[in-house]
Amino acid sequence: MTRFLAIRIVQSAVVLGLMSFVIYGLMGLMPGDPIDLMISADPRMTSADAARLRALYGLDRPIVERYANWLGAALTGDLGFSRLYAKPVLEVIAPALGNTLTLLGLSFVLSLAIGLPMGIVAALRPYSRVDYAVNLMAFAGISIPAFWLALLLIIAFAVNLGVLPAGGSGAGAGFLEQARHLVLPVATITIASVGGHTRYMRAAMIETLRQDYIRTARAKGASRARVVLVHALRNAMIPVVTIIALDFGTLFSGALITETIFAYPGMGKLIFDSIMGNDFNVALVALLFATLVTISANLLADLAYAWLDPRISYR
Repeated sequence: MTRFLAIRIVQSAVVLGLMSFVIYGLMGLMPGDPIDLMISADPRMTSADAARLRALYGLDRPIVERYANWLGAALTGDLGFSRLYAKPVLEVIAPALGNTLTLLGLSFVLSLAIGLPMGIVAALRPYSRVDYAVNLMAFAGISIPAFWLALLLIIAFAVNLGVLPAGGSGAGAGFLEQARHLVLPVATITIASVGGHTRYMRAAMIETLRQDYIRTARAKGASRARVVLVHALRNAMIPVVTIIALDFGTLFSGALITETIFAYPGMGKLIFDSIMGNDFNVALVALLFATLVTISANLLADLAYAWLDPRISYR
């Protein structure tokens, strides 16, 4: 296990390094830079002033050399300075990361708590009315675009009923007020993701319940609950865990739309605002955090395989 973890950590570091180069290169190829924004904001700035500033900030050097300088500074803990927020990048990202983890954590737990039991119930009665009802709800959740669902919830609960806030995080207010601000974005992400978890759980359980060892367990007189929860569920969770790990990374990046619509100050909105404002230092580090979350989720899924199936060993 130790050797496996060491190899995966090295692989993760390599992937992060490659992603940092790709993201830095793509941002460097985008038209415009902070100096262009300074020129548009100050008409008195001359071309000589702009050239001097580009030389000062290293923007006149080849992109590979600029990336090497950024990487060297990043390895020492210096991730740069935010142009939009006039703060170090870590001070900008830390609160946004905390808000996103709260939002996604609640949505993720609710999605699993609803989707997995629904998938099990549908699998126990395939092609019944219950199964058709569960499939209908799952397909509806998968088919509804997240931005459209978010707008519907805002119109229904914030505009028409006026019982929930339309956006923001309630920062500085009490716990209950912050919880009220979380209701609509959490509901949006949960509804959008619960359908996929339900469908995968249903398919895995139906396949597992057809296996010979399930028939053997039933023939030995094992109760229905033991057959489902002990023999079938644990094996059915192996392919589902893979999907869950991939979905968590998707949720992290997909929160951009939800956070932007609800003006929720999380990582998604921060990435959007930083890209629109040419704040490349913040955008680069935030996108690398999203990559790190995806890699970590996949590593946890690999470790969960060995827990679910003792036959799997990483020695």
